[in-house]
Amino acid sequence: MQVEADEVDVDEARVEEVRVADADAWATACEEDLAAEKARRRAQYGPPPGSAAEELRRLVDAVTDKLSGLQSPLFGAVASGTAQQMVNQVVQQAKAAVEPVMERNPDVFDHLAAAGSELLAAYRSAVEAQERRWTVRDKGPRDDGTGPGERIDLD
Repeated sequence: MQVEADEVDVDEARVEEVRVADADAWATACEEDLAAEKARRRAQYGPPPGSAAEELRRLVDAVTDKLSGLQSPLFGAVASGTAQQMVNQVVQQAKAAVEPVMERNPDVFDHLAAAGSELLAAYRSAVEAQERRWTVRDKGPRDDGTGPGERIDLD
């Protein structure tokens, strides 16, 4: 009887080893597939977008570059240099104010972006509900006693 119990324990241990090996093989295969898919998307679409703070930093840099390259024909040659210096000064001050906040709290911009998306979804839902109320017509006959015309709600 003891020999049979030992054989059962050995068989159960082997089954458990196979399960663990299968789970590890499955996890490994999933990781490999995910890495391959990420590499394929990176090759097809380029690098994924960064955090909201990184994207804001890139936007500020692009706007700075664009503003520094503008030459206004409205200003004279002398005024153009002064206007350019003022634009550069304002942009640098804005960057100096925003950069420390972005470095200390990069997650804040991610949360702000998510909150903005949620606000947009709420606004869109409210507008769609209002549009539905405007476009839905009652199916029953109306007898307001106003004559053959149709009653128009200006709600």
